Amino acid sequence: MSVKHHISDAFLIDYASGSLSEGWSLAVASHLALCPECRGRLSAMEGAAGALLDKAGDSGNEDESWARFKAGAINIKAEEIKPTVVKNASAAVLPEPLRSYLGGDLADLKWRALGRGAYQILIDTKDPGTQVRLLRIPAGKPVPEHTHEGRELTLVLAGSFRDGDDLFARGDIEEADGDLLHTPTATDGEDCICLAVTEAPLKFSSWIVRLMQPILKI
Repeated sequence: MSVKHHISDAFLIDYASGSLSEGWSLAVASHLALCPECRGRLSAMEGAAGALLDKAGDSGNEDESWARFKAGAINIKAEEIKPTVVKNASAAVLPEPLRSYLGGDLADLKWRALGRGAYQILIDTKDPGTQVRLLRIPAGKPVPEHTHEGRELTLVLAGSFRDGDDLFARGDIEEADGDLLHTPTATDGEDCICLAVTEAPLKFSSWIVRLMQPILKI
């Protein structure tokens, strides 16, 4: 597995500082469990922040925002979600901490139908600012065209999908917002299973899908 689409610096810095809410942290931690490169970036950020704060502390001019960063990077908050690397990738499809949130791996899950062969599982968190769900999109089928009221993170766990010219496979993460109008489409041969985190309902182009949104909770 070679991850090609990585989490942005902005999300990674907020994660390192402990300022991300639970829903976003779950997506970032699950991506980190599958992405050695981003784990390395996170370690470098934490190391650089510690070095800068040590230097600032010597001069007596430690900035308050950097102090908060240091506290988050070194003294991990109880509610912060940290990744667990899956050493044997063939043993589990879902990485930790996601697997614990769902109570098992894929074979243990109970899906809710969305129509047209798609399914979802809503994931309970204590984060009122995000909606967290596991999605299963049938091979070769698209998600209806939509844009976003806010930010969205989509992490591929199995299969893959295309979005324009980009291919997203296991471990890849896509960041989207209101500037993106798209129709992600699962590739042929295998259903695409993704973790999706949003902070507002999607804005679908189709009025029929919009009509069904309150029922489907998407």
